[in-house]
Amino acid sequence: MLRPVDDVQEFDARATDADLDDLRARLAAARLPEAETVAPGPGRWDQGVPLADLVDVVDHWRTGYDWRWFEDRLARIGQFRTTVDGLGIHFLHRRSPRGDATPLVLTHGWPGSIAEFVDVVDELADPPDPGAPAFHVVVPSLPGFGYSDKPATTGWGTEKIAAAWVELMGRLGYHEFLAHGGDWGGNITTVLGGRFPEHVLGIHSTFAAGPPGMTTDGLTAVERAWAEETHHFWRHRAAYAKQQATRPQTIGYSLVDSPVGLLAWILDKFAEWSDTADSPFETISRDRILDDVTLYWLTRTGASAARIYYESHNSLDPELRVDVPSAITTYPRDIEKYPRPWAQERYRQIVRWRTPDTGGHFPSLEVPDYFVNDLREGLAAVLAARR
Repeated sequence: MLRPVDDVQEFDARATDADLDDLRARLAAARLPEAETVAPGPGRWDQGVPLADLVDVVDHWRTGYDWRWFEDRLARIGQFRTTVDGLGIHFLHRRSPRGDATPLVLTHGWPGSIAEFVDVVDELADPPDPGAPAFHVVVPSLPGFGYSDKPATTGWGTEKIAAAWVELMGRLGYHEFLAHGGDWGGNITTVLGGRFPEHVLGIHSTFAAGPPGMTTDGLTAVERAWAEETHHFWRHRAAYAKQQATRPQTIGYSLVDSPVGLLAWILDKFAEWSDTADSPFETISRDRILDDVTLYWLTRTGASAARIYYESHNSLDPELRVDVPSAITTYPRDIEKYPRPWAQERYRQIVRWRTPDTGGHFPSLEVPDYFVNDLREGLAAVLAARR
C-alpha cells in the first residue's frame, strides 16, 4: 500500500527561459585556453579534452541542443520528490502495466545522473516481448545531484543513501525489490544487498569490488590484467577523485560558475571511460552527454555532487558481505575490473557472471540494447535463484 499522498509529491522540472539564455550567454563569452601541446593522433587526449573537440560541443550546446526535449522526456516517465531524513529526494518512477512486474531501483554514479537511464526505463517497464521480465522502475537522483536537495551537513555517504533508498521504496509500496547500479550506484547497490537482505531480493551490478588485501595467486592471465589495470587507474588516472574527495568545495566553484569548465570536467571522463578509439561520440550522441551536463549546470550541483567522494571515498566496509543472489557484469573498458575469485569473497551467491566484448563505464548509453537484455537476464537469474 502507498503511504499518504503528502509523503510523495509529483514534480515538474522546468528551467526558466532566463536560465537557458544565461547559459547561452556564458557559452558565447567563454574564455578558452590555447590548444593542447600533444600532437594529433592516438595520444591527442593525453592532456585532457582537446580544444577542437570542446569548441565543437560548446557550439552545439549553444546553438543546437534542445533541453526542453529532455524535460519533456522526464515528464513522460513521471517525476516525484519525497523527504527522507530531512533531505528532499527526487526520483523517476515508471510503473509497469504488467501484473507480474518486480520493483527495481536503478542508481547512477558520478559524473552520471538519472540521464543515464532515461532511454531504457520504458523497455524495462513494458518490454515488447511478453516473455521478458518487467519491472516497476524507480530512478532516484543521489543527494546533491540533479533535483534532489543538497545536503547542508556531512553524513550523506553511501550507507545513509542505501538506507534512504529502502525508505523511498517502502513509501512506494515496494517493501521487497531488486537493485542495480554502477560506479557509486554499484557501491550503493552493494550496501543495499549486504545491509538490507530482508528488503532486497537480489542485485545486478557493474561494480564488484572484493575485500581489500586479496592475492593474485591463482588468477588467470586475464584476471591478473584486470587487477593490474584497476591498480594503474587508481595510481595514475584518479586525480579527479582525489580532488573531489579532499577539496570538493575548491573545484566546485569552477563547476558551478563556468559551463565550459563543467563540460570539460565531465566530458573528459566520458572520453576516457568509454569503449571508443578516440571520441566518446563514437557511441554516445552529443545530446545525451549534454543532457547530463546541462542537468548539473541548471541545478548548480557541480560542487554538491562532487562531495559524494568526500563522504564515501574508500568507505566500503571491508567486512561487508552480500548474501542475496547477485548478477555481475564487467564491461571491458570500465575503470574498475575485479577478478571473479575476489568478487566471490564479498558477493557470496553470484548466480550470473558476464564479461561482454564491448562497453565501458556508461553501458546504458554506450550499448543500450545489450545493457537492457543483460539487466533483464541477470535479474531473471537472481529471481530464479530465490525460488
